[in-house]
Amino acid sequence: MCGIIGFLDKTSDTAPVGETVLTMLNALACRGPDSAGVALFTGPGNDRTVLRIKLGEKGVFAERQANITKRVQTLGRVLAAETSEEYLRLEVDYQGDPQQLSALIESEADNVEVVSMGNALEIVKQVGSPENLEQSHGVSRITGTHGIGHTRLSTESKVDLSHSQPFWAHGRPDLAVVHNGHITNYHNLRRRYEQHGVRFYTDNDSEVIGVYLADRLSQGMTLTEALTASLYDLDGSFSYLAATQNELGFAKDRFALKPLLFTETDSEVVVATEEIAIENAFPGIGGVREAQAKEVQVWQLN
Repeated sequence: MCGIIGFLDKTSDTAPVGETVLTMLNALACRGPDSAGVALFTGPGNDRTVLRIKLGEKGVFAERQANITKRVQTLGRVLAAETSEEYLRLEVDYQGDPQQLSALIESEADNVEVVSMGNALEIVKQVGSPENLEQSHGVSRITGTHGIGHTRLSTESKVDLSHSQPFWAHGRPDLAVVHNGHITNYHNLRRRYEQHGVRFYTDNDSEVIGVYLADRLSQGMTLTEALTASLYDLDGSFSYLAATQNELGFAKDRFALKPLLFTETDSEVVVATEEIAIENAFPGIGGVREAQAKEVQVWQLN
C-alpha cells in the first residue's frame, strides 16, 4: 500500500525538487501514514561529501555530535555541521573510501547510522506524515535536479527512522531507492550478501534492493542493465524507483502487480504510484500512462 514518487527536472540544476517532491508526496499520505521520506539530489559539480547521520532515536545528542565530528576530522576537513531533530548533517572535504568513513562514524554507538552519503544525495526521513518532513527539516527549501520519495504503511517490520524509506545503498555514494511491494526471496538474498560481509540495518525487505543494485553497478552494469536484471533476480510484487547522481529510473515486476504511472515532457519526468500525485504537482500535465509488466525506464540528466 506504500506510495512512491519520482521527479527529474531537465532544465535546471536548481529546480525546486524539495517542494515538488513534497507536493507529490502529500497527495499519497493516505497510502502510508507510518513514515515518510525523500532522497533529493542537489545538483552536479559538488566536490564535497555530504552526510546525513542518524544520531539515535530520541534524546539530546550534543555530545554524540561532537564526538562524531571529531572522528570525521581524522579523515577529512569538516566544512559544515548542523543538527536537526535526530540528524547530524556534515559537509566534508573527503573523496576516499565511503565504507571506511561510514564504519568510523557508526562505531560511535550501536544506534548511529549513516542515512545517506554522496556529492549530491541527501536523504531525510522520519516517522509520521510528509508534513513532518517540512515542519522539522524544511524540505521544500532544498533545490537541485531530481528526487524520489516514499510514504510507508508497515506490513512486516517495525516503524522507526531506520526502517523508513528511501534507503541509501550503504557503501555506494549517491544511490537511493524507494519500493512499493514485497520481495519474497528477501531472506535468501540477504543471507547470500551477509556471507560476503554486507551489513543490513533493518528487517525491511526493501533494503535488499539497494544492496542488489550497488552490487550490480560495482560489477560494471549500467543502471538500465541492473534494473533489467532485477526483474528476474528479485521475486515478488514490486514497483521501485532508483536514483543516482545523474539518473532516475524505475522497474516494474513481471506480473505488474503494483501500480506505477509516469509522464515525460520537454522539461521534466514525473513518476508516481497514483496519478493524483502527478496532478497535485503538475495540474493538467497530460500524457500519463501506466508502466507495463517488466518495464524498465531510465532518464539521465542533460
